[in-house]
Amino acid sequence: MTPMTERDLLMIPGPIELEPAVLRALAQKTTSHVDARFIAAFGRALAGLRQVAHADGAQPFIIAGSGTLAMEMAVQNLVEPGDAAVVVNTGYFSDRIAAMVERAGGVVTHVTAAPGDAPSEAEVEAALVKVKPKVLTITHVDTSTGVLAPVARLAALGKKHGALVVVDGVCSLGAEELRVTEWGVDVAFSGSQKALGAPPGLAVLTVSPAALAAHAARKRPVASMYADFHEWLPIMKAYESGAPSYFATPAVNLVAALDASLAILLAEGMTARLARHRRVAGAFRAGFTALGLTPLPARPELAAHTLSAIRYPAGVDAALVGRVRELGVTVAGGLHPALKAQYFRVGHMGSVGPADVVATVAAIGRALAAAGHKCDPGGAVAEATRALDA
Repeated sequence: MTPMTERDLLMIPGPIELEPAVLRALAQKTTSHVDARFIAAFGRALAGLRQVAHADGAQPFIIAGSGTLAMEMAVQNLVEPGDAAVVVNTGYFSDRIAAMVERAGGVVTHVTAAPGDAPSEAEVEAALVKVKPKVLTITHVDTSTGVLAPVARLAALGKKHGALVVVDGVCSLGAEELRVTEWGVDVAFSGSQKALGAPPGLAVLTVSPAALAAHAARKRPVASMYADFHEWLPIMKAYESGAPSYFATPAVNLVAALDASLAILLAEGMTARLARHRRVAGAFRAGFTALGLTPLPARPELAAHTLSAIRYPAGVDAALVGRVRELGVTVAGGLHPALKAQYFRVGHMGSVGPADVVATVAAIGRALAAAGHKCDPGGAVAEATRALDA
């Protein structure tokens, strides 16, 4: 395979292309974690995270680690042995949070659907009534299937039945609507490398007063000291108030880069940013449809705006991903174990714009044609452009 160059376009579901200001912040001279400049940057990033998630009533956390650490923290702090959890399962990452709950000693009830589909709200409520769980988990966008869950309605069901609501926002926060406080989400978590527009390496969470109270009422301490809310809470409060504190050394340059990316995001405004992601996603779908491709999500309302999961057409296999890469665009293969060889994924989140849409649709069209699929790459680009203009 041709090695990636600086001119190649990264269009996977994270990490994503970074804005120059974010790269400059990442490359700046490393400061002390108690330097006044870093304290200010960390405080701004915490406040910015609260704004992006519409989490006025919640406590933000920014910890060195991946989105998987954020998931682990959500589970480890809330779930004790014997606790019941209902998992709204829409793919690979729903399976992952379920496995974490089981490792914490929790008892999991899955509410499932076929890959590419989502369980109904009636099915979720029936499980809540039967199980009476401590925790309800929802994967907002499952990166393996591109399925978008109706978080507001599912969270309302969770609160109605007394559950703490945990939302995996790894592939949604910053590009899909998420109103943590208004919707009653107790823990929302994400990673820095997707729609937040920063490099990989930071776990981010918002935690409600109810979730902090549940943590404080635990019968035994969290097994992992690093993952424990109790250790990190005074650190986050100190930095947001403009004072240094120490538990473990923060990722100084990564926090500076996140501060820069959140500034860009908030300057655009959440309403405009969500609308741009909807427009870009619609343009990609118009282009893919013109190429004769079908999406993995079973219904249009299930299709995320942060990535597209697309089935290979007849006669085309996973070698397509390499062919697209040779044309200067990097896309991702399938991830869901049940059908990973049947589809590919295109990420379109962060600062992605019209030029990225055109380049990606054109590269996929040319690669499909080279693989023997009958299609019109130019016509597909024209359809994507029309959707952008509309």
